[in-house]
Amino acid sequence: MKILRSTQAGTLESQDILVTVKKGKTGTGIVINLESSSSVQYGRKIREEIESIIKEFEVEDVNIQAIDKGALGFTIKARTETALSRAVQKEV
Repeated sequence: MKILRSTQAGTLESQDILVTVKKGKTGTGIVINLESSSSVQYGRKIREEIESIIKEFEVEDVNIQAIDKGALGFTIKARTETALSRAVQKEV
């Protein structure tokens, strides 16, 4: 799939995550910028969760900005899927 527009999903409220999706430059791959007060403990897991969803969408060359406020795994998944589904169009 191909990123057509910049989108976001989520909020900056407690127990949530704000995920912003932008088209990356050709050849840059998946770039995830994570801001989280718990990144020392959970940063690797959050990045893995986001990256697995990106791979499910078969998207390349994407920039993800994620601002975590203590979101649980299912919230991270839902916000990432929503932001990506708003940003992509299937290639024909």
